[in-house]
Amino acid sequence: MADSAASNHAAQILRSLGPQDRADAALRHYFEAHRYLAPTVRRATSLAIFAYFRWLSWLDAKASPQKRVEQALGLQQRFDADPKSIKPEALAARAVPAWVAAEMDVTPGWFQQLQREPALWLRARPGQAKALAKSLFAAEVADLSHLKFQISNPDAVRFTGVQDLFKTDQFKSGEFEIQDLASQLVGLACAPQPGETWWDTCAGEGGKTMHLADLMQNKGVVWASDRHTGRLETLKRRAARAKLFNYRTVVWDGSARLPTKTKFDGILVDAPCSGVGTWQRNPQARWTTTPEDVTELAATQLALLNHVAGSLKPDGRLVYSVCTLTRRETTGVAEAFAAAHPELEPTPVLPPSPSPISHLPSSILLRPEELNANGMFIASWRRKA
Repeated sequence: MADSAASNHAAQILRSLGPQDRADAALRHYFEAHRYLAPTVRRATSLAIFAYFRWLSWLDAKASPQKRVEQALGLQQRFDADPKSIKPEALAARAVPAWVAAEMDVTPGWFQQLQREPALWLRARPGQAKALAKSLFAAEVADLSHLKFQISNPDAVRFTGVQDLFKTDQFKSGEFEIQDLASQLVGLACAPQPGETWWDTCAGEGGKTMHLADLMQNKGVVWASDRHTGRLETLKRRAARAKLFNYRTVVWDGSARLPTKTKFDGILVDAPCSGVGTWQRNPQARWTTTPEDVTELAATQLALLNHVAGSLKPDGRLVYSVCTLTRRETTGVAEAFAAAHPELEPTPVLPPSPSPISHLPSSILLRPEELNANGMFIASWRRKA
């Protein structure tokens, strides 16, 4: 019954979508207007919308929206039961636009990962991951031992339940934030120390700002800037719930005119990007992102890095991160920036673990099929003393 109702609600949402409308925003507006819907129906409707865009190239364009949703759900169920039931050649040809293969390395494992439901990751307060996982029941502490680099992230928890996390006592008391595992690794790459001064240049709604503040044990200060005041207001509400206060917000449009003359121990440039690394979680974006977007965003990313490089203290660290996998936005930007800034030198992205590997790279590409999370590129430099 819930599946039938979900297909109907999903079809109504799809009919209302304009060419520029985001499906996740449409879902929120629809649920606000239909508050009577049971949590099970809401969840099923959300899954139906995302399945629709995940399997869009397989659907009959002449069928009604509801029929197409039902086709997508059938394909999702078939794939979940047996991933091999959808041939690798079909995934390669239909799961993403053709231009993607020229921009990044594509693999059968990546295509399969894109068609799965994404994992839901939480970031517990420092040292509280085991207690949080136990209190939420359907949750487990992250195990990253399979990765090709060695790192421990004791605060990452994967949630596998169906309850509304926003209504839990643990969320209301600030015991966790919903934050993808790849984003959490960006905070660990920054490795800010208590008492330092950091700048999160593209803070958005503050997920990484709050992680930096937590890692700094509420000591020192994190500057959080964004061009949108609404996002910074959301950051303030989130930080208040988590009882974090070692931050300050400032509006910055990303131009050469910086918001402060402060020199920083560390700067994080988590730049706007094409978001290819999030296509498992946001399948609609596969069909709205273009190669022209990649070109424009790579220029923006390089400009942001160039603007802030002079704000580092001697020996200060600059960390660049983007949740995409395209070469032009990842290694292309990093190489162009490094060539223009001889005053900076590459430094290991991740701090040494208790059992360090022989070589700690200055950039890493986290792939969704390896991490079971968003894709992410991280690079790091140090200002020469």
